[in-house]
Order: sequence, then structure tokens, then C-alpha cells
Amino acid sequence: MDWIFDGGRPCLDLVNTRRDRHLGGRELLTSPAALGEWLVAAGHVERRPRVTADQLALAVRLREAIDRLTRGGTRPADVRLVNDVATTAPVPQLRIGADGPRCARRSAAGPVAAVLGELAADTIDVVVAGELVRICASDRCGLRFLDASPRRNRQWCSMARCGNRAKARAHYARREST
Repeated sequence: MDWIFDGGRPCLDLVNTRRDRHLGGRELLTSPAALGEWLVAAGHVERRPRVTADQLALAVRLREAIDRLTRGGTRPADVRLVNDVATTAPVPQLRIGADGPRCARRSAAGPVAAVLGELAADTIDVVVAGELVRICASDRCGLRFLDASPRRNRQWCSMARCGNRAKARAHYARREST
């Protein structure tokens, strides 16, 4: 599958499972198995979990709500959905063992619900912190990414992909015009 993890935050990597939004969109989460594959590829789980059609539908609804909220949206339904899903995120718990204290995370929900909860909680962090989410400047891309550059002027989802292509096209155009 065509998974890309250049969003800079886990919630934005989920948003980027819908590509080519500027051209009407191309869905990568086409089946429960595809969501399971993405969960493994993104490093959220070690092996592919069993995903239901309802969980896939929730992931897609959550993804679209995250996209709107991280780009300044304020729809009450989106806020409600993110808050509701965030309640399934694993809760940190203190464990004291022979090797000292450590943090363990436990969730009453299954692995898919727990990851969706973590992604919803990540969204809350991004929105509350006022993080700047941009859309790649390449007319062929449209991926969302966190602009954490010092000047807050990053243009491309990835310098290795879209940035390099844009610079190469500009260089070629300059050479051809001389």
C-alpha cells in the first residue's frame, strides 16, 4: 500500500490515508484489512489486529473530523466525535517492580479502539497547542503536515519527495530559459 508517514503527528498520518483531496480524493482505507495494515505500518500495533467494518467506518469519520479540526474547524459534531473517541485511549498507570517505577498503559477497549483513542487524544493536543497544520504546496500532493520549522514557512510534506521535485522543476525551467 502507498502509506506515507510525513505528517509530523500520528493524527495527521491518519488524515493522510486519504490522498489527492484536491482532485476529489483517493481512499486508502478501503477495507478493514487495509486499516489493520496501516495500524501495523504506522507502528501502533505489532501485528495486524482484527478490524470490523464498524471500526473502519469510525476511523474514516474520525480522520475527516481530525482534518477539519486541525485546520481550524470548529464543528460541534467533530469536537464531540474526537472527545468521545479519545475516551478509549489507554490510561497511564504506575507500576512498581524490582527494577523500579515504570509507566504502563492499559485500555479497556480492544487494540483498534485504543489506537483510535490515542489518535483522537493526539488531535486534542495539536488543536489546543495551536500547532500549524499545512497542506503540501505541490499541486500533485495535498498531504497534511505539521509545520514545526523555525520560521513556520515549510511548504512541502517532505523535502525528499515534493520539495525535491519542485526544486528540480524550477532548476530545469531556469536552465531552459537561459
